[in-house]
Amino acid sequence: MSQHHRPPARQSPAEAVSALLTDVIVGRETHENAPAVVIRADRVQSVLSTLRSVAGFDHCSCVTAQEYEDRFETIYHLTSYDDRTRELSVVVPTAKDDPVSDSAASVYRTAAWHEREAYDLVGIEYEDHPDLRRILLPETWQGHPLSLDYDQTRPQIVPLSEHANPLQEDHREGPDTMHVNIGPHHPSTHGVLHLNVELNGETIADVEPDIGYIHRCEEQMCQQGTYRHQIMPYPDRWDWGGAGLLNEWAYARVIEDLAGIDVPEYAQVVRTMSAELSRILSHLLFTAMYALDVSGEFNGTFMYGFRDREVVQDLLEDLTGQRMMFNFFRVGGVAWDLPEPRGEFLENVRAFTNELPRKLTEYHDLLTSNEVFQARCVDTGELPPAVAKQYGATGPVARASGIDYDLRRDDPYGHYDRLEWNVITRDGCDNFARVLVRLQEIEESATIVDQCVDLLSDWPDADRTCQANVPRTLKPTGECYRAVEGAKGELGIYIRADGTDTPARFKIRGPSFSNLSALPAMAEDEYVADLVATLGSLDTIMGEVDR
Repeated sequence: MSQHHRPPARQSPAEAVSALLTDVIVGRETHENAPAVVIRADRVQSVLSTLRSVAGFDHCSCVTAQEYEDRFETIYHLTSYDDRTRELSVVVPTAKDDPVSDSAASVYRTAAWHEREAYDLVGIEYEDHPDLRRILLPETWQGHPLSLDYDQTRPQIVPLSEHANPLQEDHREGPDTMHVNIGPHHPSTHGVLHLNVELNGETIADVEPDIGYIHRCEEQMCQQGTYRHQIMPYPDRWDWGGAGLLNEWAYARVIEDLAGIDVPEYAQVVRTMSAELSRILSHLLFTAMYALDVSGEFNGTFMYGFRDREVVQDLLEDLTGQRMMFNFFRVGGVAWDLPEPRGEFLENVRAFTNELPRKLTEYHDLLTSNEVFQARCVDTGELPPAVAKQYGATGPVARASGIDYDLRRDDPYGHYDRLEWNVITRDGCDNFARVLVRLQEIEESATIVDQCVDLLSDWPDADRTCQANVPRTLKPTGECYRAVEGAKGELGIYIRADGTDTPARFKIRGPSFSNLSALPAMAEDEYVADLVATLGSLDTIMGEVDR
């Protein structure tokens, strides 16, 4: 495991909060993995500001909105970049007939997008929000799809209207700015994304990501599925870049915590190996596509990337039976053991990891040593660490800004805490640093895979248990937010279980959602030619943004 050890926390989250907020806490709740405090809706900014500046909760991981029969509720899931084990849920109830709460956007910039989503889908309004309007649905949409009284049969009329200049009321750039639409069908946007861009000559005066074009109701579908079998196939579809097994683990982790299920150690090792192969698959896709976007490397890096991806795809197809939507994890373990002949499969995995150092040298020769590529990436798309934290950036995007944050180490799960590997960080804070981090992470993933292969090769046959003894029907109770280190960053899921076999609330925290919200801060005052390179460096998958 990485040698960067965290200093022990001086106080537990509960102790820190009790000491700071004695006069504003109106109640407490029990969540599975974090203390939860209930505060008044008109004290959100003061409470969160104190928790951030004094108690050190500088990372707003997620914001969950939901409706009960008698109230609405917003939950701010807080933690610390320096100590991920310090977690706190701040619960903000509002009246059923007047769901209005303070906005947290002035404390955590990432809350601006999260609260817009809460307003859009649930109907909670946030006072003092800088831009409270719908984010996934058109402004003309009637009703809020996750509210209890939403009429799904009501027809909707979505008019075609001109895109407004985002600087129309702001005259700081003068009258000569030009509005340019990029997308929603531009080939460099890695999914259906529309950018409202305002140009001052060739310089970006403002850019506004417009999302929601492929919203697929994933949270609603999960809320209608049973815990044991019907939810697990969905997470693969949030990221079609190859990171499906990592997404499956996010769901497995939260429901296993809620249901008190202990996963057999053998299954944990299989999970860890397959998850890192999935991470390699995702990072290779990024490398291939980014080379194509930025320097037109179709015949070189692009083809090499897909050549190497095919090898990983074949390995995962042998293991899971699928090439894209793997559906290999199960609640309590994995679907089945390694394919037979077992030794041959493990040797094929070893053959891939043994060849990887030579292939990565080729990528550096073709890409990171390329003068054109360097000119497009070095010192562009800069994201300082303080700004990255404000936007809730995680994964390679955060680590390329020098933020030493990785859930595999900082909130251990699977078999990661028993293996030797390092968290990769860079201080460049630019597009080039984000490329270097992902290439180095491929090396570290291969190191993890090699160690798992060694363990699996010597594992006694009698102890190869793939699944825990899970009840046929799961009916847990309680609330829990859990996350894993996905290919793009922190992939979290919040579940409120009410004792039935389906979730009362299922909230997905896609890392691409928060990472993409930082694009305006990264692109402003840069040249328009840099925008595609900056957007591509985020490795955004829109299925994870729109969900």
